[in-house]
Amino acid sequence: MIHETPSPNHDARPDDAAPAQIILHYTGMRSGAEAIARLRDPASRVSSHYVVEEDGGIFRLVPEARRAWHAGASFWRGETMLNARSIGIEIVNPGHEWGYRPFPEPQIAAVADLCRDIIARHRIAARDILGHSDVAPTRKQDPGEFFPWAAMAAQGIGLWPDRVPGIDAAPVPDGLAQAAALLDAIGYDIATVEAALTAFQLRFRPERVNGAPDTGTLLRLGAVATLYADG
Repeated sequence: MIHETPSPNHDARPDDAAPAQIILHYTGMRSGAEAIARLRDPASRVSSHYVVEEDGGIFRLVPEARRAWHAGASFWRGETMLNARSIGIEIVNPGHEWGYRPFPEPQIAAVADLCRDIIARHRIAARDILGHSDVAPTRKQDPGEFFPWAAMAAQGIGLWPDRVPGIDAAPVPDGLAQAAALLDAIGYDIATVEAALTAFQLRFRPERVNGAPDTGTLLRLGAVATLYADG
């Protein structure tokens, strides 16, 4: 069941652009109620299409046909200002500022069900299931290192490189240049390579998030670049 909780913070998608990405966020506020109140406040000028509570409750704030204001300044695979073609899902979690914690199983199950439904209806490619940090690496770190991207990919939501070691932290002399090329191939904005690399680690190498282009990170980068090239 989806609870209809309308927000006024939306407008028309330009040229009736069809949704082509899903962007996952955490709310980064003390409670779900506080987050929903802000997303419905006209003065805030922010919103998302959905909010998923910790108990698995789903709230629809903006119709998918409309542009919700969730991603802000953003970039992915050459596209900018991704609100125009994305669906935003806010996942209730206090975030790094207020006591970041693992996401409860009922919440992740609800997020997975919602994503599968959106993917089926809009035929969204696996490589376009994104975190806010993927599209705004200099500004955002959500949904963060506790979000279970590997488990989601196992359910057909996004991509994950299987059986690729990532624990080796040996330095690589030209690692930053190698990382920049691979990050660019995947789709990240590499204007600030260290920020893009940290965003990559938050998603694909959560066991070591430090912005360092070491051996383990480069192995994961190469594997993910191959996955993304295949779509």
